[in-house]
Amino acid sequence: MKAAIDFIIDRLNGLVPRHGIVLGSGLGSLVDEVSDPIRISYRDLPGFPLSGVSGHAGELVAGHLGRVPVIMLAGRIHYYEHGDPNAMRLPIEVLMGLGVQSLVLTNSAGSLREDLPPGSVMQITDHINFSGKNPLIGEESDRRFVGMTSAYDADLAAAMQKAAKDEGIPLASGVYMWFSGPSFETPAEIRMARILGADAVGMSTVPEVILARFFGLRVAAASVITNYGAGMTGAELSHEETKDMAPIGGKRLAAILKRMIAGGGTDLG
Repeated sequence: MKAAIDFIIDRLNGLVPRHGIVLGSGLGSLVDEVSDPIRISYRDLPGFPLSGVSGHAGELVAGHLGRVPVIMLAGRIHYYEHGDPNAMRLPIEVLMGLGVQSLVLTNSAGSLREDLPPGSVMQITDHINFSGKNPLIGEESDRRFVGMTSAYDADLAAAMQKAAKDEGIPLASGVYMWFSGPSFETPAEIRMARILGADAVGMSTVPEVILARFFGLRVAAASVITNYGAGMTGAELSHEETKDMAPIGGKRLAAILKRMIAGGGTDLG
């Protein structure tokens, strides 16, 4: 961790970011909004995990949104790539070590609601860890008993809602359920998820929320909806559909996040 932090600090030229963003599929347009970007490939960062998923750039981007210093992780590694729920621990711990205080997590997800069509954006207000995996398994200190009652920061949530309203972009809210992947859910699993109270399903984010709270970071999260859940339309699901649809909602979420951070000041609340 220290080697990665030292490497990044040497490249930041005095920039001290307080806000971090993890960009999922389709959110690459937000990187283009960063002024004077500093780009560092994950391959150049000691110990950084590399994702083999198409559509994830695999680079760290730092700079300013408006006048606010930010740092972005353009791409993530997923549990399903190596079976390790702790895979994102080093990147998130590095962000914390760089001085980041709040973390915004984004992803692509499948909708379980007819009123949440592909191309829409959903703010995550809570989650269900259906996978049963946890990145803190094996942590030996009592810090592993992380409270998750208020995992999603209320002030950050309000700032995201205000930004969406100011941009004139509808922003739904709901519960995200984490499936391990990489296969998509079955129609029966989608029916179960709806009964349990989920509004969207996906293959990431939840372990990152747990890790971020473990490291004391404030958390906000949002999903770009790329498809309806299995069995809701009769169509088969595919990763290509995810990649094709993600940029549509991604542009909307990018506009919300830019307004939220650049227009919200350094404390976002």
